[in-house]
Amino acid sequence: MSEAYVIEPAPRPAVPVAGGGLFPVRRIYCIARNYAAHAREMGGDPSREAPFFFTKPADAVLPVPAGSCGEFPYPPASSDVHHEVELVVALGAGGRDLTPEAARACIWGYAVGLDMTRRDLQAEAKALGRPWDSGKAFDWAAPISQIVPAAGQVLEAGEIRLDINGETRQRGDLSDMIWTIPEIIAFFSRYYRLEAGDLIFTGTPEGVGPVVVGDRLRGVVAGVGELALQVVASR
Repeated sequence: MSEAYVIEPAPRPAVPVAGGGLFPVRRIYCIARNYAAHAREMGGDPSREAPFFFTKPADAVLPVPAGSCGEFPYPPASSDVHHEVELVVALGAGGRDLTPEAARACIWGYAVGLDMTRRDLQAEAKALGRPWDSGKAFDWAAPISQIVPAAGQVLEAGEIRLDINGETRQRGDLSDMIWTIPEIIAFFSRYYRLEAGDLIFTGTPEGVGPVVVGDRLRGVVAGVGELALQVVASR
């Protein structure tokens, strides 16, 4: 006999899928400084040394259906919130200690995402040698477009761009990534058992910067789609 929950469990976070249905989100992994120019602008080394990463809670996703403009509430406790446009990989399978070849088979689909960052809190944590959770893992910190099925395709090139109020702020190409998508998946599988439902944010090109209430953001990844968002006052 199974026991009943003593409080009502929260619904599982999910993201709409192109063509219908929902993708259930299990975990969110994010790789840092995966574009050489962005690594330099953040004071890092763009060489292929071992990558580093952080995570966001699954309920940090802010799904934006196709054709809609989502609302990103400006988060509390910060006065310096930055945009970081990224290609997101959705996994349909997983495992431990995957080879890049095996990792390719785990890719279920792709989306456009924004790794929203409370940069002032992140900088404070860095200076004190503390984790980045306060800067990266807040409510609605992972806006995301609908997920497009991969159909066996591994993206290796294509424009990635973010416009704010019609002005381009970030622009790069997926071919500029230091670590390829299969390499990123294989890397994470060394530390965690990956599973279906995991999302991986694959890094951002140069040009990150602040947003303010009223800004309208449009992220685009060639062959995947776009993500439209407006920054609104904190709820």
